[in-house]
Amino acid sequence: MDRILVVAVKELDGVCRSRIELAARRNEFRACFFDSVEEALPHLQEAEVVFGQSVTLARNAPRLRWLCTPSAGVEQFTVPGTFLSPDAVLTNSSGAYGVTIAEHVVMVTLEILRRQPEYDRITAQRLWHRSLPVRSIKGSRVLLLGTGDIGQETAKRFRAFEPASLVGYNRSGMNPGRLFDRIAGANSLAPEIKTADIIIISLPNTVDTFHLLDADRLSMLHDGALIVNVGRGSVIDENALVEELRNGRLFAALDVFEQEPLPPDSPLWTCPSLMITPHISGNMTLEYTKDRIVSLFLEDFDNYCSGRRLKRLVDLKKGY
Repeated sequence: MDRILVVAVKELDGVCRSRIELAARRNEFRACFFDSVEEALPHLQEAEVVFGQSVTLARNAPRLRWLCTPSAGVEQFTVPGTFLSPDAVLTNSSGAYGVTIAEHVVMVTLEILRRQPEYDRITAQRLWHRSLPVRSIKGSRVLLLGTGDIGQETAKRFRAFEPASLVGYNRSGMNPGRLFDRIAGANSLAPEIKTADIIIISLPNTVDTFHLLDADRLSMLHDGALIVNVGRGSVIDENALVEELRNGRLFAALDVFEQEPLPPDSPLWTCPSLMITPHISGNMTLEYTKDRIVSLFLEDFDNYCSGRRLKRLVDLKKGY
């Protein structure tokens, strides 16, 4: 009987699929490609390996040994009972999205500091006002909550703007690549929040990160501070943020939210000094990202077929 690899990632083009097909043949697997989970369902009974991001795939594959999600976030897979097969392990595609998300962070940061949303409204009225005061990343104190792939790629780009400081926050205390001026931990986070001009969030959704920026910590930020969230919406207490934005104290650019899609009646839609994007910073629309996702999968596919430990294994209890 053929060993079956089910691929249900519709964003992958012909080149990406050809790379997977070649690797499958080399390792005596039969690769089956589908553009939707519904199309894949009848083929999951015999699937040994699945490449896809829907929990439906995990719940309907009794012989599954390994599921690789093309996303970095894995919270949807951490609910007990998600995997029908007791032998299944999970890997993610962390390391594929740093470039595209870092570019998004640079974009929204500059747009807000240089008042582009307001100038868009001015020019939409065919007016010629040029006097809005702007700010710069140069000389700013930047705090990056999360020093993984996204945090590192963002730090590399922000360094070119000559900030006053680039401070990272993580649990390990490690300074990857020495990209950060220093690393803050849980016990030293409050002083960094109080002095930060820009806070960039790229943290996952875990018990430890839930509402890390709660009402108390948001109140520590000085007037005019900017928050950019490209991690998970649960890191911020949205109700507390709404109050700060309505009071005119803070600026924010949010790409992720506690509830997605963001409900039409959410108070965030009408908050001043807020830029909203619909969770698009890490989409699989950049060719580099898609190529990187496939490369990471094939690296671990080779590990799997050779009996080696998978490089991007997820601890389902920790959530990352």
